[in-house]
Amino acid sequence: MLDAQFAFLNTADRLKSVLRANDLLDGTRPENSAEHSWHVALWALVFAHDAPNGADIPRAITMLLLHDLVEIDAGDHPIHLPNPGQSLAEARAAKRLFGLLPPALTTLTSDLWAEFEAGVTPTARYAKQIDHAQPMFQALCAATPRPDHVQIVRDNLATGRARDMATRWPAAHAAALMRLDNIRPEPSDFERTLDFLNQADQLKSVNRATTLCDGSRFENSAEHSWHIALYALILADQAGANVDIAHVIQMLLLHDLVEIDVGDVPIHSAGGTAHSSADTLAAEAIAAKRIFSLFPNPLGDTLHALWQEFEGNQTPSAQFAKSLDRVQPVMQNIQSGGGSWIEYNVTFAQLESRVGDKIARGAPQLWPYIRARALPFFK
Repeated sequence: MLDAQFAFLNTADRLKSVLRANDLLDGTRPENSAEHSWHVALWALVFAHDAPNGADIPRAITMLLLHDLVEIDAGDHPIHLPNPGQSLAEARAAKRLFGLLPPALTTLTSDLWAEFEAGVTPTARYAKQIDHAQPMFQALCAATPRPDHVQIVRDNLATGRARDMATRWPAAHAAALMRLDNIRPEPSDFERTLDFLNQADQLKSVNRATTLCDGSRFENSAEHSWHIALYALILADQAGANVDIAHVIQMLLLHDLVEIDVGDVPIHSAGGTAHSSADTLAAEAIAAKRIFSLFPNPLGDTLHALWQEFEGNQTPSAQFAKSLDRVQPVMQNIQSGGGSWIEYNVTFAQLESRVGDKIARGAPQLWPYIRARALPFFK
């Protein structure tokens, strides 16, 4: 069963190479679909108070983690360009990709994707609402908005899929119109939350020591955060009885936000001491305080506490989340032919002490499986 689960998760890595039509907020490069999936899942978490009645927020987040996986086969479909064969291509992709999983997980993921696509339930409507809003504000809040992207937003609000935004999400609709008219928005809970999400975009430019599975480039921390949230969904059967998977996913969406200020500190750097040094931990605590204070309370305090729970690594949910945070880079290194183990001259004993112990603590059955597949790289 684990072979099938990891075959799916390793295939999912390819979403990090699917480019979208919109750019990062700083305009340096196009956004990819894995980064987008992380960002909209984060949007769904922090804008939960704007969800329609009856929406299940954790389920909406899982929909958004999965919703663009079909683009691995079908590619991204920009909303302003016609593509009459896209729906059929995506349906075929969903059947192939989710079919990689064991039967129960194939059903779970296929049902989540189909519900999102239909957009009928309150949960799917909320997920769609988020998926429609994020690209608009990605264009409107850019450091230097591109005129062609701004026009796409204008057309989208007038006649496109966001034309009913005024009734679905009035605050977002008003904020978009003000930006289109070059009016400075007044301070509000919506604007403070949007400011946080815009700063979160910087996580897409924080590079990690681990490469993509194909070794083509270094992974960034936003892609990593999306991938391990997906790990939590797919590997939920490895969690202990007291682990709340929805809670774990929320932790993993947030856990690396401090790297916006601090940067990534590879676990094998500086002889394995820098990652958990007093200086690093203090810097991350200061970053967390700044970042989560961007929110209106009590949301800021709630999310800060979620980050602190992950860092404390004491609850069953935090321990499982920590284990997944260690598993994913190991699998990336295995797939890429050794990756950061080669760069940092890591020994197998170091891998066991720095990584294996944490995996075994939160997901005891995973470490023997991972260990057996990592061992050949150290002989």
